[in-house]
Amino acid sequence: MGGGPVEEGRGGEGPGGAGVGSIQQTLGIGHNLRYIAAVKLLIPILFLLAIPASAQSAGRRPAPLRIEAGSVAHQVVGVGQDVVVAGEALADVAALDGSVEVSGRVTGDIVVLRGGVHLASTARVGGDVFVVGGTIRADHGAQIGGRMVSYPNASNAWLTLLEGPSIGLGFASRLVLGAKLALLAAWAALLLLFFAASGRQVLETASGVRCEPFRSFFVGLTGIISLVLTGLFFSAFARGIVGVPLLVLVVLLAMVLKLWGMVAVFYALGDWISRHLLRRRFRPLNAATIGLLVLGAVKFLPWFGVLVWTTATLIGIGAALSTKFGRREPWFELA
Repeated sequence: MGGGPVEEGRGGEGPGGAGVGSIQQTLGIGHNLRYIAAVKLLIPILFLLAIPASAQSAGRRPAPLRIEAGSVAHQVVGVGQDVVVAGEALADVAALDGSVEVSGRVTGDIVVLRGGVHLASTARVGGDVFVVGGTIRADHGAQIGGRMVSYPNASNAWLTLLEGPSIGLGFASRLVLGAKLALLAAWAALLLLFFAASGRQVLETASGVRCEPFRSFFVGLTGIISLVLTGLFFSAFARGIVGVPLLVLVVLLAMVLKLWGMVAVFYALGDWISRHLLRRRFRPLNAATIGLLVLGAVKFLPWFGVLVWTTATLIGIGAALSTKFGRREPWFELA
């Protein structure tokens, strides 16, 4: 599985840390204006997702997402590109398949999957720094209010819990195409099962996807990294009678979160398409089928399909965690 996680303790200047930031429960369903605003924000993100695909085909990496000195942003998410924070980020910073470089201030956490983090001497981070599939480099003088945890040698077996395993075959391979068609058929069967058993809870999770897609993305990314680190800990340090069952539970939880979250994403996407493009209202199962067909078609696009499905998976997992599988109640009751 690779080397163990690298963790550094609490400190003032340089690496240090408080506990891992908790995943908070989302607010109630937003009103129509908030939903329209979320849709307007989501459309540019989907458009920007096409930029890494074209750049990849040309052999070039897309330009970094930059927060210049003197600029202020809220939650910053980079997908398939690096993130440079020279100004101030008032919330969290996340990168998927990209690195993060900070010379300014980040109020929240920094979470990176398949990339690295560089903190300049002027960097100020109020929360934790988590990296899976990369390293953390902090220059002298950098200040981190939380913990720094990196797992540079994380196995792809864990990372591909997001979007299918990489089996080393070409995109046009009959085996790959057949596997994708079989997976789409399995998703269709799963739609029937989930809507028959827990349709109301699925719709409630889908409301989290619609109202707060960016927050759901970050919660999903944080949740997946937490599960990966937990699984790696069990596989490396808690082997045997105790470790194996716990490892199995972690993997099952990750898979259930992915399945539940993706069904909610299918419905949220299909419902938006039916009401805004087709100008009709379909039953929830039919709307979810439309979303599955659209994302299923995207899945066959090389590289871009994997990127879109990974992003959708993280949004779905985040919505499932935030809504507690559509129940809208705290995960733990405090006495």
